[in-house]
Amino acid sequence: MRVFVTGGTGFIGTPLVKDLLDNGHEVLGMARTDDGAAKLAAAGAAVHRGSLVDLDSLRKGAAQTDGVIHLAYLHGMGHMPFGTKVGILLGGSPRGITGRFAAAGAGADRKAIDTFGSVLAATGGPLVVAFPTMTLASGSLVTEREAPDPTSPGAARIGSETATLALASQGVRASIVRIPPTVHGDGDKAMVPRLITAARKKNMAGYVDQGRNRWPAAHKQDVARLFRLALENGAAGSRYHAVTEDGVPMRSIAEVISKRLNVPARSLAKEEAAGHFGWLAAFVARDNHVSSELTRKELGWRPTGPDLLTDLDRPEYFTVR
Repeated sequence: MRVFVTGGTGFIGTPLVKDLLDNGHEVLGMARTDDGAAKLAAAGAAVHRGSLVDLDSLRKGAAQTDGVIHLAYLHGMGHMPFGTKVGILLGGSPRGITGRFAAAGAGADRKAIDTFGSVLAATGGPLVVAFPTMTLASGSLVTEREAPDPTSPGAARIGSETATLALASQGVRASIVRIPPTVHGDGDKAMVPRLITAARKKNMAGYVDQGRNRWPAAHKQDVARLFRLALENGAAGSRYHAVTEDGVPMRSIAEVISKRLNVPARSLAKEEAAGHFGWLAAFVARDNHVSSELTRKELGWRPTGPDLLTDLDRPEYFTVR
């Protein structure tokens, strides 16, 4: 099928575009910049110029294709409209900036999802949307059947997740893929590199309390493959988990960082975590134990990539960028 992909030049999007093309699909990739357009063209994809805040461009992109995979998200203020930036920075107490930023990103995402849904409702085509596993409840193994937790660090995304699944009642073959905080592999610039940066700055690899809380993990190639499988065979209204390892202890992650940087690994009280990790502290302290058993059964997903600690224990992760 012909697939409209947002975020097709990103860490997961790049292998996804290749995987789609290798499996006989055509790709129309959204590009906000000339550089992004060049990368998509070099990969063999057709290019559609647009952005997440240009709903008309999203509508036109979806209308040219049979289905949509939506990976892109506004992770920074740089791509937000000027008025939105002003509202985030000046719309209340400085302490509320983080919350206003999260709400703005989630609001833009919700509008994009609604736009895709309005197009695909006429065709019954597939819509696959990325969400974080960090929206889930903490402290026990969470399956695909479970709804997100409104007290989670990722709670701002819950409305968009609910809206995506609700599109199934409108005839859209809508599904979601929940992504772990540690999608790893070459070119990783997300959570684990931020932990490494914090360890460099503080001369110590930290973990919270005893470090028994867990993060799920998966290699980027395996995650990309799951998005394709969900596009091809995902059931309307389904949740899938892109999780190879259901939970890697945070202390184990810190110990690999400690060894590679030759700095001590040390326990931090929850009160100390913000000083060490900054905004990441709530995520680092979270026990995010997530199953993918149902995903594997329903879609035949068979991850083949390396485990997190093996991948992390490579010099490439510690090259100063």
